[in-house]
Amino acid sequence: MSTQKIYILGIESSCDDTSASVICDGKVLSNIVANQEVHAKYGGVVPELASRAHQQNIVPVVQQAIEQAGITKKDLSAVAFTRGPGLMGSLLVGTSFAKSLALGLNIPLIDVNHMQAHILAHFIKEENGKIPPFPFICLTISGGHTQIVKITDHFDMEVLGETIDDAVGEAFDKSAKILGLPYPGGPLIDKYAQQGNPKAFKFSKPKVGNLEFSFSGLKTGILYFIQRNVKENPNFIKENLYDICASIQHTIIEILMDKIKNAVKHTEIKHIAIAGGVSANSEIRKRLQMAEKHWGWTTYIPKFEYTTDNAAMIAISGYLKYLKNEYSDVSVTAKARLKVTEL
Repeated sequence: MSTQKIYILGIESSCDDTSASVICDGKVLSNIVANQEVHAKYGGVVPELASRAHQQNIVPVVQQAIEQAGITKKDLSAVAFTRGPGLMGSLLVGTSFAKSLALGLNIPLIDVNHMQAHILAHFIKEENGKIPPFPFICLTISGGHTQIVKITDHFDMEVLGETIDDAVGEAFDKSAKILGLPYPGGPLIDKYAQQGNPKAFKFSKPKVGNLEFSFSGLKTGILYFIQRNVKENPNFIKENLYDICASIQHTIIEILMDKIKNAVKHTEIKHIAIAGGVSANSEIRKRLQMAEKHWGWTTYIPKFEYTTDNAAMIAISGYLKYLKNEYSDVSVTAKARLKVTEL
């Protein structure tokens, strides 16, 4: 049996972060992320500017990832890349680069589903790390997705429930925008909420199915609440910022926790993971840790660097596919829309 080490290069370019990572036999050797500051002044990601920035960043980011891993390009076993979902222009940069590199090195090319990768980040081998057993439930929460997924095997996933309109990350960011906070506002709501009273203001929770989410009505309710109070007191936001942020965050986390409880009842699975950018939120992490004691769940919370878009999650997904000899043809194309159950 071969004992040769398996080195996978992962490339992530689905939105506005250019990232490259090298993993060896499931362990991360490097995980480089180049953020794009250009979008902040526009209050959101501008697709054309994002793809241009990816073109500028991808060569130095990949080079840095390989150097930091202490290897050369010739040591690579395969190149894994994000095929989708994401912004088409951004995806094309990563897809084209990955194809060219794999062809040039004559090594396998592996396409990865970005949303699957968020979940599979839990299988990165870490010292003292917990890896969830099958089956488990994962709450995937990000700027573009809110889903409860049942995972029976690495690439055997079933969506139990999802948002019928907006994603939870958008609810955080739009609420922050209403409050006049800079983009991205979600982390700022989390930060200011630490100093506020979560029960200072009450917002209505949406009435939808047991495993479905809806955040558009909540966003509208927050907007009307702010407009009404600012009309009465122009300094309302400034005087109550911490309490407003705490109340918004409390409402959103309550919605998420209610749905997880429903999923546990529905499936009788008590191994619960979270994934995606919003899983960096301190309150959801705290509530899940409390649920271990209160509900008898076993929870799996990713390291901060594996929550937002990063290439380590692409590399581990590529590694798991490599072990099954699941390679891509060079004719593979990027897909802006891709369900978590596809690929």
